[in-house]
Amino acid sequence: MNFKARARALQFSPDGKYFAISNEKNIQIWKAPGHTREFAPLVLMSTATGHHDLVTGVNWSPDSKYFISTSKDMTCRVHLLEKTNEEFRSSSMAGHRDYIVNAWFSADMEHIYTFSKDGALFHWVHSTYADLHGVDSDSEMMDVDEDGNEIKRIDKLRWRIKEKHFFNQPGVKVNEAQFFAASNLVVVGFTNGLFGIYEVPHFTTIHTLSISQRKIDAVAINSTGEWLAFGSAALGQLLVWEWRSESYVLKQQGHYYDINSVSYSGDGQLLATGGDDGKVKVWNTASGFCFVTFSEHSSGVNAVEFAKQGKVVFSASLDGTVRAFDLVRYRNFRTFTSPNPVQFTSLAVDPSGEIVCAGTLDTFEIFVWSVQTGKLLDILAGHTGPISSLAFSSTGMVLLSGSWDHSCRTWDVFGRNKSIETLVHQTEVLAVAFRPDGKEVAAATLDGTITFWDIAEAKITRTIEGRKDIMGGRKKDDRTSADNAASGKCFNSLCYTADGSCIIGGGTSKYICIYDVESAFLVKKFQISRNLALDGTQEMLNSKHMKEFGSLEEWEDEGSDREDRIDRSLPGTRTGDLSVRKVRPEVKSKAVRFSPTGRAWTAATTDGLMIYSLDEDILFDPFDLEIDITPETVAETLGEKEYLKALCMAFRLNEKPLIHTVFEAIPSDSVELVCQNMPEKYLLKLLGFVGMHMEVSPHIEFHLLWVTSTMTAHGRYLRDHRGQFQPVFRALHKGVNRVRDDIASL
Repeated sequence: MNFKARARALQFSPDGKYFAISNEKNIQIWKAPGHTREFAPLVLMSTATGHHDLVTGVNWSPDSKYFISTSKDMTCRVHLLEKTNEEFRSSSMAGHRDYIVNAWFSADMEHIYTFSKDGALFHWVHSTYADLHGVDSDSEMMDVDEDGNEIKRIDKLRWRIKEKHFFNQPGVKVNEAQFFAASNLVVVGFTNGLFGIYEVPHFTTIHTLSISQRKIDAVAINSTGEWLAFGSAALGQLLVWEWRSESYVLKQQGHYYDINSVSYSGDGQLLATGGDDGKVKVWNTASGFCFVTFSEHSSGVNAVEFAKQGKVVFSASLDGTVRAFDLVRYRNFRTFTSPNPVQFTSLAVDPSGEIVCAGTLDTFEIFVWSVQTGKLLDILAGHTGPISSLAFSSTGMVLLSGSWDHSCRTWDVFGRNKSIETLVHQTEVLAVAFRPDGKEVAAATLDGTITFWDIAEAKITRTIEGRKDIMGGRKKDDRTSADNAASGKCFNSLCYTADGSCIIGGGTSKYICIYDVESAFLVKKFQISRNLALDGTQEMLNSKHMKEFGSLEEWEDEGSDREDRIDRSLPGTRTGDLSVRKVRPEVKSKAVRFSPTGRAWTAATTDGLMIYSLDEDILFDPFDLEIDITPETVAETLGEKEYLKALCMAFRLNEKPLIHTVFEAIPSDSVELVCQNMPEKYLLKLLGFVGMHMEVSPHIEFHLLWVTSTMTAHGRYLRDHRGQFQPVFRALHKGVNRVRDDIASL
């Protein structure tokens, strides 16, 4: 669905039948799609007008009959969904001195609360002037005209201001606010990274806390009103706060600028990334969360690599250092430097993890260090251009380097002859990769070509002309169409699959391509983003935005705030504050990697870190297809001593008394056999039930037998999916500790 304008506010009605979306100065009401399949499920019901500037927020009344809209014209309006009441008129509420951020109905629909950018909270009630001020309506409604005659003024029933409250924070403005009607709680996010919780209508401060150095862009409240979520776009922060206990539930922060490199651990469970913000982050691929961040680098990180079975991460940076981080103690245990200050652009670690090599940007040399001693072992010279990429063979005996001097070189790091062979290309080499067997190498060049070399014969075996495969996407200032915009498209990262049959390439395009190595055919092409906030995602541009002086989209936003337009960068600096986006970032991928398991691959793009996987959470369940599952059939199956089938059927029905009956009826000598044949889909339910049942049941040995048998039979699967089973493991740990403490106290 294309609304042909920027959607600044979107809200579903409480009954789920409609949703309201802002469209410039108007609000559109659409019928929400239901469970029945329709040809055109989205139907435009009505369009609400009345505002003279951009709409900033839309919220519904609890009965879904009314909705309230706020605008930058410093007014808010109450609208009726269905025009059944002919006497109803859309009322406008004015009085704020800055544009209104948001507005809400109270749970009883007798109050309205509005928040403006300057930190003012207005409390509105639907009343007459006389009732609001507690005066006699007859005396107050009399007015005098120019001739001195008395005129009785009609005291109409409308929304009026009852109270005005102010946050009184000099120089700080409200950026986002949310309201929880059940408890009358207001959560406000300010531009200085502070958030506050207030109770209305008395405007009582419950809690305030500073959580960020930049402004809070998003605020959300869960359905119970206990958890608060905050987001800061400038720093890429996401935080979930439990305000009653004043504790963090979740705290995550991504790279707040481009991700330059990515690397998988040996088991495919961890990902390491390095970015222009100088940070190295390690992520869990199962949960998608970052669990450790290293900030020792003082400049952008260009390359990261895992070693030592995923216990050590190496990183190379433009600050002239290569650092080694310990993932057991979470510390920087080794720092490698060069005799003269240089900038490192590439990194390679041999399979044993004892030798680390880094290529430079300015001296065109490759530095070799010993990880054990930290000493510089050798300097490999010979390239006449910056080193763009490094790769070790699977045996660790040969090092491959790619350079901007139109060549690749193979080096015998442990031998006396430092340069073995020079592989000459037509243009600059941007990326190199070794096939897992070490007999073939691939090199990506600036003209969009991938060249494959036989490393033993030093000859070209095949080439892939990839420029036409990754071409596409038109930037806002392009003078040519997307079909003819092939210039500049190239691969800057390559990676083989675990078996060496395919190769993946990503670069200066919105596409990532996977090729079959033997036939050089394109297997699949992925579009990494359709985010219109990025430049180059669209195939066609709107001609009405193109003028003789350039694109209208290059102008600053019409309603942008003054504080967002202030340039705080130092004079003479080219980059300035990396979090300030003066132009739209271009859609592209900086690095691509295949998982060692061969089941997934990841890409570091301008839209974030993306993981594509063949594995799905939904596993095949044969019991769904063969058996009519009822409590009676479960009892019959249990009577026939088919314990595994009966337990799985009970899990399907998900009735705790039935699961308890079957669980207690299984004899102890059959537990091990049942655990060995238990489908992986039911492991989460089984361990969760054991952990819960252990708290109330006296059968200590019986429960420990279930736990040990399940861990022994499915240990590998539980380890590979430990992120999914973390709550269950904690429950089991708690239950075992309780039993141990009870026994110790006897």
